[in-house]
Amino acid sequence: MGTSELDGASADLVGQLTDKVEGLEEALLSRDVIGQAKGILMERLHLTPELAFEELRSLSQKYNRKVRDLAADLAETGVWPPDVSTDGHRPHRRNEKAQPPISA
Repeated sequence: MGTSELDGASADLVGQLTDKVEGLEEALLSRDVIGQAKGILMERLHLTPELAFEELRSLSQKYNRKVRDLAADLAETGVWPPDVSTDGHRPHRRNEKAQPPISA
């Protein structure tokens, strides 16, 4: 194996490892926000952790949105169930009077 082949293989490995690290970082952030949303649902709806995740998963399928995106909306706004438009995505602004956010 020549030097240029090793350099190419090293560059490929570095690229693969960089992609893997970025994926792991995103997974950790998703896990954190999903945990926050589960905690909100557990407190608000008196659910077990498993049932809180099932609530997120169920509405994820209903609205064809990723669990992490629904979780992020809940953690950010405190609104549940999510305020969605007819195309399944949250409008730019929600109706503030629909349900006030959870206070700390």
